[in-house]
Amino acid sequence: MALLNPPHAGGGPKVLGIPMKQASLITLTFQNSALILIMHYSRIMNPPGDHRYFASTAVFLNEVIKLAISLTFAIYEVSRSLAPQTPATVLFEQIYNSVFSGDGWKLAIPGVLYTLENTLQYVALSNLDAVHFQILYQLKIIMTAFFSVLLLGRSLGSRRWLSLVVLTLGVSVVSLPSSNANDLAMDIHDFSDHFFPRSVHELGQFAGGMADVARELTKRGLDGLDGLAGQLTKRSATYEGIKEDLDTALVMNYSIGLTAVLISAVVSGLTGVYFEKVLKDSASSVSIWTRNIQLSLYSLVPALFIGVIANEGGEIAKHGFFDGYNSVVWTAITFQAAGGILASLCINYADNIAKNFATSISIVISFVFSVFFFDFNVTISFLAGTALVLASTYLYSMPERKRTRPPPINIVSYEKTTIDGTPRIVDENKLNANPMDSTLSIGLSTSRPASPLLFGARTPSSRGKKFDD
Repeated sequence: MALLNPPHAGGGPKVLGIPMKQASLITLTFQNSALILIMHYSRIMNPPGDHRYFASTAVFLNEVIKLAISLTFAIYEVSRSLAPQTPATVLFEQIYNSVFSGDGWKLAIPGVLYTLENTLQYVALSNLDAVHFQILYQLKIIMTAFFSVLLLGRSLGSRRWLSLVVLTLGVSVVSLPSSNANDLAMDIHDFSDHFFPRSVHELGQFAGGMADVARELTKRGLDGLDGLAGQLTKRSATYEGIKEDLDTALVMNYSIGLTAVLISAVVSGLTGVYFEKVLKDSASSVSIWTRNIQLSLYSLVPALFIGVIANEGGEIAKHGFFDGYNSVVWTAITFQAAGGILASLCINYADNIAKNFATSISIVISFVFSVFFFDFNVTISFLAGTALVLASTYLYSMPERKRTRPPPINIVSYEKTTIDGTPRIVDENKLNANPMDSTLSIGLSTSRPASPLLFGARTPSSRGKKFDD
């Protein structure tokens, strides 16, 4: 695969004998699929406690884990350039100076935007299935192209603009809700809807079929009650018990999920382009681990003060910071932190185009797992929209072809140089201005040694002459 070919054969860092470029792209593909599936399952599963875990705490812990990983690799990277006897204070002083000096303050904006993006991802996956989320999230490619033209001054070819149009069409087809789609859960407030017969045959005749209709309606009503009872925990009929049941009951709102994923795609495109602009405009050379430390530090501030304290501080104080946590939640947080590290490695050792191509492959993996493990209903419109999204992503990720036309003629290369203009000494005897000279030379020439020269008389002999020393 062309996107996985290393830029320099045999060069660059390797992991288990695999170049870092291929290793980061392959790992990102499976990590992205596993992350979306695990995050979605962690939001729809029955919570282990009396409350589902708070998304703000998960976002905060995600940044803490990323900071710990980046700081560990930064310490290892700096320690390799120092003597073994260097004290730890000098080591941490160098890391401190590299993090808080230069243009590190410019990463405050992408740090806040990354926190907002991670929070919106939890909101979207709480109200959408994994496959719909990934398809709709591909709108970040359009946003990335738009902000690249706006902020970086890049120009896109006609093929890439066509791929963006196809991507928009595919996302629009997928985002259309199915008319016969069943909800994954039932809200207790929506149970007041009436059950109507599905056909005229079920109504019977007006004179003698009313009893059959009544029995049918009663049967469906009891089935609905059984389905609702399976979602509620047996508690007393107090108001507090009912409120706890409502907190643990699953309620998915497609409109909220769609809005969250669309805003997240816009924020993702803006954040990526702004981060790239900061890196390319930077005059100093900073390692990728130092940049990750800067991003994590600036992301921790809004995640803690806005998300944990201001937004859900009261509920967290009541239920606890780690309420609703189990192994699935911790796995989702760890995978999300690893995804941020892998994305930075892909940008560093590969590029954004290869990263988007790896993301499109993860859509297929998530689709297969969702069909088998989450009872995902496949429709014709969904398959058509998914095919359009995958085709547009591949079309956008293809490298630009080189022009087959020959380069234009450069007239400057055919002009005389300074050396060509230098006058040369030419033997006058070799100049042949008269075309009959060759014929005359044949007629005047003879084999006799005493014949006169053609171009001059014979010089007198120099015998007997004395020359000065």
